[in-house]
Amino acid sequence: MTDSIYNLTFTDNSGKEVSLKEYEGKPLLIVNTASKCGFTPQYKGLQELHEELGPDLVVLGFPCDQFAHQEPGDNDQIKQFCEVNYGVTFPLSTKVDVNGSNTHPIFAYLKDHTSGLLGSSIKWNFTKFLVSPDGSEVKRYAPKTSPAEIRKDAEALLTD
Repeated sequence: MTDSIYNLTFTDNSGKEVSLKEYEGKPLLIVNTASKCGFTPQYKGLQELHEELGPDLVVLGFPCDQFAHQEPGDNDQIKQFCEVNYGVTFPLSTKVDVNGSNTHPIFAYLKDHTSGLLGSSIKWNFTKFLVSPDGSEVKRYAPKTSPAEIRKDAEALLTD
C-alpha cells in the first residue's frame, strides 16, 4: 500500500496514463460512476462543481460496472453518454473495479483510509471521496449524498 494517493495513477478514458501527482496540492473529489443508475443525474452536479470550483478542485469519475451491470458500455460509449447527457468535461477513467480482487489501487487506498456502513467495501455507484490537498485526509460520502451537499466541505479545502 502506498503512503500517498499522489503516488498512484489511473488510465483515462482515452487510454492515457495519468499520475495523481499532477493534482497534488489540490483537493480531489473521486467518484465511482455509472450511466444507468438512479444516481446518474449526479453527473450534472459533479460537472457544476468541476466548472465552478475547478481547477482548484479536481473532480475525477471512475466508471464501474460492479453494481447491477449499470455501466455496460465501453469507454467510448461512456464518454459520449456523459458528454451528450450531462456536458461532462472532468476526467473519466477507463472502467474499474472498486471491490474484490481486482480493486483499482486508487479505490484500495480510499477504502483503506475511510470506512462506510458496510465496512470498507463500496456498496453502490456514486460513492464519493473527498481527499484533502495534501492527501492526509479522506472523507467518504454515501451514494445518495448529492454533489451540492459536498460543496461546502470542498470549498473549505480550497487554498486562497
